[in-house]
Amino acid sequence: MSSADPIADARRHLIGHGALLIFAGGAIGFGFLFFLIGHITLWPIPGVIEVQLPGTYDAWRMAHLEGIINGFALWLAAAVLPLIPLSTLGRKRTAHGLIVVAWTFVIASLLDPLFPHSRGLEFGGPATNQIAFFLFYVGVVLVMLITATIAWKALRRPQIDPT
Repeated sequence: MSSADPIADARRHLIGHGALLIFAGGAIGFGFLFFLIGHITLWPIPGVIEVQLPGTYDAWRMAHLEGIINGFALWLAAAVLPLIPLSTLGRKRTAHGLIVVAWTFVIASLLDPLFPHSRGLEFGGPATNQIAFFLFYVGVVLVMLITATIAWKALRRPQIDPT
């Protein structure tokens, strides 16, 4: 990324947020581990905290993988951003939109293992489910708009200059 690159900051944000999401996925992985073994322990730190974390195997696995996969997706987006057939402003908006999408999916997915009945698949239920629902809603609508715009711009016939 050269300093002359007009989307260098957007690409840097994608890379940075991708790294944060992968880190978050790893941290969530510790919660997954503690859920699986039924207590909290970190060798070589002495002692064990006897607690069974809430949630299910599937919920913890999904939350863990959401962070890792969305982080790598942002890294991939940083790599292909210069190839996306949009204006500089469009590329910057795409980058920031994808960052919002990634975080909404990870945060919404983390609510499921931590709080009962909080998968966010439909409106209603406890407040944590409604938060997850709206986070997913924002993420899904944004990613559909972004991908539809990119597909439309990439697949339409180029305008031929009549001169």
